[in-house]
Parts: sequence; C-alpha cells; structure tokens
Amino acid sequence: MLKQIEGSRAMAEGIALCRPEVICAYPITPQTHIVERLGELVKEGDLANCEFINVESEFAALSVAIGASAAGARAYTATASQGLLFMAEAVYNASGLGLPIVMTLGNRAIGAPINIWNDHSDAMSMRDAGWLQLFAETNQEALDLHIQAFRLAEELSMPAMVCVDGFILTHAVERVDIPDQAQVDAYLPPYDPVQVLDPAEPASIGAMVGPEAFTEVRFLAHYKQTQALRLLPAYAEEFRAAFGRESGGLLRRYRTEDAALVVVAMGSVCGTIKDTIDEMRADGVAIGLVTLVAFRPFPVEALRDALAGARDVVVVEKSIAVGMGGQLATDVDAALRNLPEPPRLHSAVAGLGGRPITRRSLHRLFRQATDAPWEGTHFLDLNEQVVGREIHRTRKTRRSGPTAENLLRVLAEPAREAK
Repeated sequence: MLKQIEGSRAMAEGIALCRPEVICAYPITPQTHIVERLGELVKEGDLANCEFINVESEFAALSVAIGASAAGARAYTATASQGLLFMAEAVYNASGLGLPIVMTLGNRAIGAPINIWNDHSDAMSMRDAGWLQLFAETNQEALDLHIQAFRLAEELSMPAMVCVDGFILTHAVERVDIPDQAQVDAYLPPYDPVQVLDPAEPASIGAMVGPEAFTEVRFLAHYKQTQALRLLPAYAEEFRAAFGRESGGLLRRYRTEDAALVVVAMGSVCGTIKDTIDEMRADGVAIGLVTLVAFRPFPVEALRDALAGARDVVVVEKSIAVGMGGQLATDVDAALRNLPEPPRLHSAVAGLGGRPITRRSLHRLFRQATDAPWEGTHFLDLNEQVVGREIHRTRKTRRSGPTAENLLRVLAEPAREAK
C-alpha cells in the first residue's frame, strides 16, 4: 500500500510487520518517532503478542533486548549517537553471544560539541563490534532493509544494525510502499532461535573464555560475516521477486559502465550525487556512482569488480577517523590494492554535523579529482579562514578558550558588524 508518510513511521510499520515479540527503547533524537509509533501499535493492539518495555537508558534498552533474545524472543531496539556509545559494552556482548537482535541506528553526530544533526560518526564507532551494518539510501529502502535484516540476523544468529540518516530520512515525509502482512510472512519465516535459555536444559552464555579458545570465538564471528556476503545478495534477489523492487544487497551501480571517474558513498547523500552525475554526464563527463549498502561485512570482491575499470575513485563519506582520515576510504583503499592497475583514490569528508552537501560543491569536488587531485583527506566546504584564525589563536595564547565556542564567535562577527 502506497502511503505519504514520515520515514520513522514507515520504518515502524515495516518493523511491526516482522512480528517482533519484545521491543525496548529509550528515546533519543532522531530515532524517537520510530519507537513512539511502535509503542502506539502495541498499545492499540495492531502489533499483537509483543511486549513494549520502557527502560531507563540506552544501555538498559540493549541489555533487555539481549535478555529477550537469549530467552528465544524476536527482539528489536533503536538508538542514535551518544545512545549507541552508552550501550557500547552491550553492543559487543550482543554480537559476542551471537544474538539476532535488529537495531535501527538513526545516524547522528557524536559530541562534544553537542550536535543533533546527521553524519555517520556513530555507526563508524561500532563498525568493528561484529554487527551487520546496512545503510539505507531512501525511506523505502530503510523499511525494506529492516525486513531483510531480521531474516539475515536470524539465519546467521548475529545482530544487525540498519543505519538511516537522521532527519534526512527519519523525519522526511515521502511516498513509501508499505507491504501487507502476508507478503512479509511469506518472506520472513517464524523465529526459530539457534540458542535459547531453557530452565529444563540449563546452560551458561557469555561465560569466561581464556586464550585457549578466544581466537576461535572471534574467527567464527568473522566467518559469519563472510557468510553474510553470500546471503545479502541472495536475500535481496528473493526480496525483489517477492515485493517487486530492488532493495538491499551489497552495493548498487549507477552509470558506471563507461565511467572513468567513480564515486563511492553510503546513505541518503547518494541521491544528491546521482543528480550531480546526471548534470555532469550532460556535459560529457564520464562519471558514475557505487552506492554501498553493506558496510559490515565489507564487500571487497564486489567493490573491486565495480571499480576495476575506473581511472579515479572519489570516496565521499560523513565521518572522520581523527588523525587518520575517512574510515570508508581506508576500506576502499584496502579493497583496491590487489588490482593490476588500481585507480587513483581520493578521499573527501563531507556533511559532518549535518552540513549540507550541495550539487555545486560536488561538481567542484569531482572535477578537482581529475584536474588537480589532492593528497590525504579533503574536507568539503571547509572554512579555511575560520580554521586559520583558531590555529593562530591557540599558538598565540595558551588559555585560548574552547574551540567550538571560539569558532562560533568568529562566525558571528560578520553579523555583528552588519548591525
């Protein structure tokens, strides 16, 4: 059924169709509307046989999901930003125990300074925690990925994180095709847990493991991720056959057939990048896009194949590993190393803290990649004048004050002068 609906509510309706039995969450912007709607569906009786548990923190939310999943229930939660950091210990526990919890991550910047807008810093902070990480480009895909995530998580007995850009997707109202219950039931089998805590057959989970077995435990977690590389495309194809639309998988290509310059990106920014590519194609520039859906597991072989014919690759990402560069660019670089003639790689960090990524800026970035390529990480639309003044301030005065507040004062000066 086609609905004009807010992204969060569309996701909530899709999650409800997956028949979760325990939902636990603590509200944090921008995921709050998702769990609010799920709470309404439980209260109204539209989501039957489900217990909605209000908890006192994000750590408690995932801890309850761990307990519910270990007891054999289909469990779901959601969080964002600082909330994900607060539950970090439980994030690792969920994957270490092999529990198929599905969690929505409403991607948001991590403070300090406080910032409620979108980037991918939170997802990157947990990229090595052993969860599947799938990134949605649109609200339609955000809904669809949740349905696929439950199936993947339960088949592999490992947790899955569906990453959706905060506000850009969660609060945007657009047309979404909401499937019916029969369609989802046909695609997603009833939950049959691999492991269940049963008083009739007592067992311990998460017990102490020493050096004699810990490597093997971690290897098996890595092995499950490699299995996901096979299942993700297979389940996406089954989803296409059942629901009539492309969604999920490892990655998607856009106008890459003859592209000398290929952009790699994740999430909602790919829509803006496609518009930019269409404009540049009209001007005769051979440019294309690879949209990554799966970040963990990282699709090395599929990406290598998609980029093999390119001369230049520009990675556009919404996060930064301070002191190193972009996390996505690092992984793309590793994937390209074994090519006989690897393309030149250009890393661009963009959209931090919700800064708009415009077509004008992307035009300039993509042309620069071929005309005047740069070394290291490029920060798109960086205000070099403001940065320079702050560097000068810190060198000149030992007690120079907090950086964020200093930058805001400098940015406010033109407005004060105008008055």
